[in-house]
Amino acid sequence: MGRERPHADGASSVSGPGPGSNGDSPVSRVTNEDDLLAGSSAPDAVLLRRRKVPASQPLELGGTTSPSSTSRDYSDPLKPPPPAPRRRRHQGKFTDLVFTHSFSTFDRQNPSAANSPFHGFFTLFWMGVSLFVVKIGADNWRRHGHPLGTNEIMRGMFGRELVVLLVADGVMCGLTGVWQTAFIAGVVGLTMLRDWPWTHTVFFVLHGLVMLMKQHSYAFYNGHLSSVYKQRAQLLVKLKELERISPVTSPSCTEPPVSDINTSHLAKVPSAQGYEERRRSVSDEKVPDIERIVAAIDSGEPLDDEQVLVFERVLKWEVDALSAELRGKSTQPGREYPNNLTFCNHYEYVVLPTVVYELEYPRSESINWYYAAEKAAACFGVIFVMILISQAFIYPVVMDTVRMKDEGVPLADRFRQFPWMLMDLIFPFLMEYLLTWYLIWETILNFVAELTYFADRGFYDAWWNSVSWDQFARDWNRPVHNFLLRHVYHSSISAMKVDKHTATLITFFLSACTHELVMWCIFRKLRGYLLILQMCQLPLVRLSRTKWLRNRPRLGNVIFWLGIFGGPSILCSLYLIL
Repeated sequence: MGRERPHADGASSVSGPGPGSNGDSPVSRVTNEDDLLAGSSAPDAVLLRRRKVPASQPLELGGTTSPSSTSRDYSDPLKPPPPAPRRRRHQGKFTDLVFTHSFSTFDRQNPSAANSPFHGFFTLFWMGVSLFVVKIGADNWRRHGHPLGTNEIMRGMFGRELVVLLVADGVMCGLTGVWQTAFIAGVVGLTMLRDWPWTHTVFFVLHGLVMLMKQHSYAFYNGHLSSVYKQRAQLLVKLKELERISPVTSPSCTEPPVSDINTSHLAKVPSAQGYEERRRSVSDEKVPDIERIVAAIDSGEPLDDEQVLVFERVLKWEVDALSAELRGKSTQPGREYPNNLTFCNHYEYVVLPTVVYELEYPRSESINWYYAAEKAAACFGVIFVMILISQAFIYPVVMDTVRMKDEGVPLADRFRQFPWMLMDLIFPFLMEYLLTWYLIWETILNFVAELTYFADRGFYDAWWNSVSWDQFARDWNRPVHNFLLRHVYHSSISAMKVDKHTATLITFFLSACTHELVMWCIFRKLRGYLLILQMCQLPLVRLSRTKWLRNRPRLGNVIFWLGIFGGPSILCSLYLIL
């Protein structure tokens, strides 16, 4: 999925959230100091082996989309024209993410991964998994006379209302225009009403959360562009009114005088980035210049020649900057706002493997059907391995716990079994955790990306090298990280006027609540174990930045892997026993 825009020095810059409560669109920008949530890696040009990046077309601020769209010189007419500005990549006030052509780390099309000195470990891992599957099948054949054993998990997955699940999931995808709270309540409620097995429930609830994020991003971004579109329309009206004004020859006393208007930005070519810089520079003013100019035009008071000239230049600069914001990253007129508001554009976004809406994404030229078939086969193969592991090592432990509850075994006696349950589950759960991640972020998302011509395959970074939990939160799930960065972290800063530490707390808390919701749907009990453990990551992040751990990356990586080893099995054991 998408990545933040890299600077020349490798840092990333992210601007994000949308409208605040007052109708403005305050935007915060992430710099290096936002190291808890912001993080990215620059795309590697060598990854474009069979994909062709379309030539980057510099945004011409001329065009014919508005009366002000012809090329203009905004500088002082008595001075020589400024040198041609250096061409630079467009960056809008809401365009905090840049989607680029890229491949995921374990994709065989990624030449960097293929040439890695560690590719043998990748081969070793899958050879080990294959031998492990053979061992499980042989044990099942010896004990039960069938390679799949008693096979309760697979019967639960495919023997109960699979068609109803698929139909309900299709209806859910089609109803992304309904109110978001009612939407997710209906998704969770249906799993309760149908009493689905946990496999159906997890799939449907997680997909529902993805659709919820898609709805929010689509509505939020287009809502921001709608306010920009209305503001530009109002300024165009004021420009026409200004053209009809006959200036007086004597100096005018109408406010504001020209000396009070900041015109330093007029020497720059109007752009969405320049508009954002301008907005930040005047954010402390009680009344921005543009509002004072509009008030002067509305007042009907006489204006002198100098006022008319300066007011016109300021208004035209603002209009062109807003036009650039509406164009965003789109390279075709049909995709700029409001031309993007079509059913086709909306449902194209629904099926793309991203939860952050943009006017345009990098696309591949064709579908490699052999690659798609490979990913589809890998998807079903990984699911099969996960079922075998669950059936052989996890299901018996779960059934023993259920039996103890049904027989009325006291809680103290059940807790005496906790260490043994933990030892039985720690390795199977580690395998399931790794395979679940590989299933979703390497096979499913790449399969969907190939079928939808989606070229940005940066769905994850090297999270296995994490030395702190904030690095893990950034790297293991890039699509959701980008959503939280834009729509929760930055929105908290802009709309709620909180500092970055409070915004981080809000973001982690919302993420923890969402994970706890999934646990509630699975176990039908609200305990808060996952919420508490996930919030404990924040003090661990602070600990990783102390002098004892800051310069010890290997120790930090060991602590991280201890959490991955023990966390899933501890959580499952707690939810089962209590």
